[in-house]
Amino acid sequence: MGEFDFSVWGPSLPFIRDGLLFTLRLTLVAMTGGIVIGTLLALARLSPIVPLARIAGAYVDLMRSIPLVLVILWFFLVIPFLTGAPVGAETSAIITFTAFEAAFYCEIMRSGIQSVPRGQVNAAFALGLGQAQTMIHVILPQAVRNMLPVLLTQTIVLFQDTSLVYAIGAKDMLKAADVVGKNYNRPVEMIVLSALIYFAICFSLSLAVKQLQKRVAIVR
Repeated sequence: MGEFDFSVWGPSLPFIRDGLLFTLRLTLVAMTGGIVIGTLLALARLSPIVPLARIAGAYVDLMRSIPLVLVILWFFLVIPFLTGAPVGAETSAIITFTAFEAAFYCEIMRSGIQSVPRGQVNAAFALGLGQAQTMIHVILPQAVRNMLPVLLTQTIVLFQDTSLVYAIGAKDMLKAADVVGKNYNRPVEMIVLSALIYFAICFSLSLAVKQLQKRVAIVR
């Protein structure tokens, strides 16, 4: 420890801040898009229309069977090769994470929808609500409440996985730490700093999820 020079942390904070802001923005966009697309995929998987359910199922199984880093590299390298149009690292990261996380959010939402008792669905039909109205006003609100802790836990995993954009050169927090570490010739100190920031954020969110689980359990 005596060989470490943590005085480099001070000058590096503006660079780390910029990288962290991109990491948070990527997490927020991927979470929002992933939940929206994942909910649509979940509805498609539960649809009585067999071709639609199979297509959605095939998409989910494909995404859940491939390492995220390979999906990131595939989109960043292959798509420009096929289309002839370059895709920036940040745009590629946003699209890739949204598409990838949608498969995981889909399974969470599907389990949440299926957790709603069938009797409530039948009661909604008996009151004259249509299938779409029942889904919007009866099923989805309860499904989201039931699955909220799991959704947030998956978002924590998403936040951690954003460090994989380092592979395509996107300027996230880990990339910022790497650049500053090379500039000051202090890579170990910068990796330690980024690890502490990741830990602080993820641990705080984990505690918040635990408290939320208790509140949801009380409501139920």
